[in-house]
Amino acid sequence: MPVTINTAPGSLTAVLVGDLDHHSAKPIRERIDAAIAEHRPTELVLDFGGITFMDSSGIGLVMGRYRLMEELGGKVVVDNAPTTIKKVMRLSGIDKLATINYGGADK
Repeated sequence: MPVTINTAPGSLTAVLVGDLDHHSAKPIRERIDAAIAEHRPTELVLDFGGITFMDSSGIGLVMGRYRLMEELGGKVVVDNAPTTIKKVMRLSGIDKLATINYGGADK
């Protein structure tokens, strides 16, 4: 499975691995949404450290989880975004919706 869910009091972390594209986004989204519904965290951390490729589906994944967390009064953090994804996150405006912590040389 390209996503592992870890929970802590008030927090849910989704560790993403591999390609985040049209084919993989739906099952990842469903798994994260189910975990949010079950645990109702105040913070969702999307750990992009294991992502090797991302298309616009990754932006949609973050934006949709932002809307869901906003409904719960929570926030989204994008963690360990690889340098190759950094520019896409900024250009798409994700940095205005979520806190973004960059991995690699940007840390």
